[in-house]
Amino acid sequence: MTKSAYTAPDNTGHFGTFGGKFIPETLLKNASDLEQEYSKAKEDPSFWEEYTRLLRNYVGRPTPLYHAENLSRKIGGAKIYLKREDLCHTGAHKINNALGQALLAKRMEKKRIIAETGAGQHGVATATVCALFNLDCVVYMGAEDIQRQAPNVARMKLLGAEVRPVESGTKTLKDATSEAIRDWINNPEETFYIIGSVVGMHPYPMMVRDFQAVIGRETKQQILEQAGRLPDVIAACVGGGSNAIGMFYEFLDQSNAIEMVGVEAAGEGLEGLNAASLTKGKKGVLHGAMMKILQDDYGQVTEAHSISAGLDYPGVGPEHCYLQELGLVDYTSATDTEALDALELLATTEGIICALESAHAIHYATVRAKQMPEDSILIVNLSGRGDKDMDTIMKSIELE
Repeated sequence: MTKSAYTAPDNTGHFGTFGGKFIPETLLKNASDLEQEYSKAKEDPSFWEEYTRLLRNYVGRPTPLYHAENLSRKIGGAKIYLKREDLCHTGAHKINNALGQALLAKRMEKKRIIAETGAGQHGVATATVCALFNLDCVVYMGAEDIQRQAPNVARMKLLGAEVRPVESGTKTLKDATSEAIRDWINNPEETFYIIGSVVGMHPYPMMVRDFQAVIGRETKQQILEQAGRLPDVIAACVGGGSNAIGMFYEFLDQSNAIEMVGVEAAGEGLEGLNAASLTKGKKGVLHGAMMKILQDDYGQVTEAHSISAGLDYPGVGPEHCYLQELGLVDYTSATDTEALDALELLATTEGIICALESAHAIHYATVRAKQMPEDSILIVNLSGRGDKDMDTIMKSIELE
């Protein structure tokens, strides 16, 4: 199947058997209103003109596509290129989506915004656009993530957001998302929920993908300009999956010629605590959508683990589940240790400290590049910068 034949999701929000709208009755009107408003916005040139203008003048797009010559030489084999989403305003790809959804909230005349966050980057991006558009902002964040992502918590508060700690469950992203949904259920009329990844009920997986697809569009144009041809391999980390789908979507029509690989968090190992839902998960419903979920024999969601807070989620976006099923994208994983080693390698060879999330994809690139000819091209989506992770990095890597 090619992108020309790929029409997912269908009009009910399903990617094959994945996706959908598994939500309480109190949210059906909200989801329906959002779906209708987004359908109108998609056909409105003025919406995309404003979005594109802000991406250019506020976010700083297009982000560079950088040939990592030192890393490529150190590893051997393929030429490694990095799509520098870490250079976006706020330091990650999350701003692309938060900006688009905030523009929709304005169209719908909503004044109160809620969001969930794990690594804090989506929370920072949401707080940023709320400050820009003068919107009230509440961000739900697991208590454990608040501890390991303290710099981003401070940024959100400085931007005017209220950060609400979540003490239930594993105190991480899953529980923050659950609390945000409860808030939306209790405040359906005045609240707009900006979901940070390609998860949740329809139309969020489709909508977030569309806002993040700018990554792949830019990358295609840039690699053609720089190398005169398309890449052989594209890699991106996968938690919920927004940065990966943003990169992959534009290349689906070349899926027969380009190997696309999503890299999940193997955590302590695939037989231990991990967040590799596509590798170890089973089909189930979480946060309003059918997807692959880490669960026990009774269907109860089990604890996910990753050193990277943004990948520490027990499910994965329904479109990734569908792309895996169709064989259009391959999925693998990297452990905490492998990600840390890759982060340190990139820092010492290129002077780039990436996010722990992105480091999972860097690890894959270092392994895969060795297996490829020197004239081949491998692109990694560097989804964010590592400032937020310095405390974790310092505790995990011996720095002299």
